[in-house]
Amino acid sequence: MTNLKKLLAFNIKQSRIKLGLTQAKLAEKADVSTQYVAMIELGRKFPSLDLLERLSAALEIDNLELLTPPPFPVEHMIKLQKTFLADLEKEVAKSVRKAVQSAVVTVVNDYLFKEN
Repeated sequence: MTNLKKLLAFNIKQSRIKLGLTQAKLAEKADVSTQYVAMIELGRKFPSLDLLERLSAALEIDNLELLTPPPFPVEHMIKLQKTFLADLEKEVAKSVRKAVQSAVVTVVNDYLFKEN
């Protein structure tokens, strides 16, 4: 399967799901068979320009969106940010713990050696 077929298949399926359409409903709106829509979504068929235009109209998107790579999903960015912040908090806590332990050892040693 070519990258263009994969991209088209992904974009059609994602756009269809986003609108809450079944393959049958999309097929009806684009005046094509449900089986053909399924084959496009599986990357086994590549539609004509005319059908691409009908599909984009049925999906309520611009023609070019069908062949444009999707942006990095916001959900993934949020998850990445949360993971990064959690890791950062752990590292900061570890560093603070080490600094406090070192300070305590220094204070205790200073106290013990001053007493003698």
